[in-house]
Amino acid sequence: METYLAYSFVQNALVAGSLAAILGAIVGYFVIVRNVGFAAHALAHIGFAGAAGAAILGLSPLEGMLLLTVGSGVFMGAAGDRMHRNDMVIGMVLSTALGLGVLFLSLYSGYAGQAKAILFGNIFGVSSAQIGEMIVLSLLSLGGLAVFSRRLLFASTQPRLAEARGLSLRALSIAFMIVLAISVTLASQIVGVLLVFTLVIAPAGIALRVCRSFWRGIGLSVALGLVAVWLGILLDCLTGHPATFWITTFFFVLYLLVEGWLRFSVRSEN
Repeated sequence: METYLAYSFVQNALVAGSLAAILGAIVGYFVIVRNVGFAAHALAHIGFAGAAGAAILGLSPLEGMLLLTVGSGVFMGAAGDRMHRNDMVIGMVLSTALGLGVLFLSLYSGYAGQAKAILFGNIFGVSSAQIGEMIVLSLLSLGGLAVFSRRLLFASTQPRLAEARGLSLRALSIAFMIVLAISVTLASQIVGVLLVFTLVIAPAGIALRVCRSFWRGIGLSVALGLVAVWLGILLDCLTGHPATFWITTFFFVLYLLVEGWLRFSVRSEN
């Protein structure tokens, strides 16, 4: 293991994975509380089109995804519940985004070799320049979330009361969707657009099943995200199997154990 950790690409993978895990775990907590899991899924598909189209414009996949997902996040936040509750609109957005991504890949054949990395992630392909971008984006997102997190939590759990007290639900929704778009973009660099739920939803979902306290839930969510990413990277080095496989397997097994333990506890009490 000391030999593997001496390589710069492994070090970059650990840093990038940690950033994506921390941001995804924290943002994912609010995603579940606000019941907007569809948004992470939609933004991931939209990000695929952005990453594929970035090659035509001469941009990096990270920049292409970021531009399109943030723009789409602003639109989703402004649309509010009208779009969240319309399954037809969501389905059309997802299918259209995938279609555009395939079109962009076909128009720029030189980019086709990276299609697998976009869809399923390539954690060992993160460069030092991307690390710098991810650090800046993570700090900006966490800083912004820290500013309005209390109002966001209040508006998420008591929307009518929050609106009655003068809080702008639309402004909070737009701000959160921008942070979510950045989180999805960073998570996609690790696990790919098709498995973005792994880092954005899974840690927070498991934490909410175990913890009732806000801060304990956030702490456990972050801890699970970090453990999964580090374990996935190390097992990838040792076995040669993709880190994404180990990360998703870790959360799946942990979810089964947590659900089994909770059901056993309920039966024991009865």
